[in-house]
Amino acid sequence: MANFITRGATTAWDWVNARAPGMMPVYRKHMSEYYAPKNFNVWYYFGVLAMVVLVNQILTGIFLTMHYKPSAAEAFASVEYIMRDVEWGWLIRYMHSTGASLFFIVVYIHMFRGLMYGSYQKPRELVWIIGMLIYLVLMAEAFMGYVLPWGQMSFWGAKVIISLFGAIPVIGGGLTEWIMGDYLPSDATLGRFFALHVIALPLVLLLLVVLHIGALHEVGSNNPDGIDIKQGPKGNRWSPTAPADGIPFHPYYTVHDLVGIGFFLIIAAFIIFFAPAFGGWFLEHDNFTEANRLVTPEHIKPVWYYTPFYAMLRVVPDKLGGVLVMFGAIAILFLVPWLDRSKVRSHRYRGWITKLMLALLAISFIWLGKIGAGPGTDPVETIIGRILTAVYFLIFLTMPIWTKLDKTKPLPERVTTHE
Repeated sequence: MANFITRGATTAWDWVNARAPGMMPVYRKHMSEYYAPKNFNVWYYFGVLAMVVLVNQILTGIFLTMHYKPSAAEAFASVEYIMRDVEWGWLIRYMHSTGASLFFIVVYIHMFRGLMYGSYQKPRELVWIIGMLIYLVLMAEAFMGYVLPWGQMSFWGAKVIISLFGAIPVIGGGLTEWIMGDYLPSDATLGRFFALHVIALPLVLLLLVVLHIGALHEVGSNNPDGIDIKQGPKGNRWSPTAPADGIPFHPYYTVHDLVGIGFFLIIAAFIIFFAPAFGGWFLEHDNFTEANRLVTPEHIKPVWYYTPFYAMLRVVPDKLGGVLVMFGAIAILFLVPWLDRSKVRSHRYRGWITKLMLALLAISFIWLGKIGAGPGTDPVETIIGRILTAVYFLIFLTMPIWTKLDKTKPLPERVTTHE
């Protein structure tokens, strides 16, 4: 039986390869003959986990669009219909809503891993830039998807966020109306957000993901040691010209990643079945009430993955200044490859300054997220938010200085396997 299946698979592959011979070189380049460093650790699971969640979002989104109605009069009721009357509709909706938060969790960890191991340094600057563009598109995609259920927080969140563009001098008012298509979020807003969320932005996101992977495979993956395996000794059990410290991505890392994917899916299943709202962090309680432009929620706030930047916006007294700070906090991440002047990539071979700065960055970002999720009425919290915002920017603005001052350890000649 096994031999029959093997022969059948080989025959089918030969049939496809005879009619599309260009597929085999692509497969070899990006899978069986793409040699990845042999010392990947647990931090390297999150790139493939982001792909898993992306597939989940696309598939569940397709099923949701079959029943969703993008109009102010019917949007909320259509979501309730999906939840209550469509067979397994509640599961598809919770897989999608939980998937949005899980997407940002794995992306934030993936980005932090890049900062830890210097994955943005030469020759991977383009990989980092494309990754940051993916992050920007993902934020826009998630925001527009968040508006579609047309709950109280969807409506008022859209009104608050879109009104930020009104702070732009001269064109602000007209730009705000153009984005919403009306003076308040309405049918026009839902229609254009639905089109962008379902068609335009997913296509852009998929294109950027392909470019991100393509750019990575051109220069090769980084590793916890920050050493280019292409520059090391050649020859291994698979090829005399391949890097000695590399192993084929397929089948070794594809099988290896299945372990992380399985563990991740178990956690996701527990959240979906037992705590899909996650205490109001993944799905706000106000969003289970239909949008009412005459009733303002007690506390308007964005979803948790926006709250660090929302806190930066809120702690700045001037509206235009707050908008500039918020967008500047994202824009400065694009400059990291040129701000870092260290001679080594990985934090393993850097001194205490790098480790301190990474810890401060993580603490300030998480703390700002907590502040952004709060009511914003505590003056002490506002002062702390301003300090944390200053810390966030100073870490990046002073990076050319402290990365040069930080002492480094000698790099090993070949990659190591220690964690």
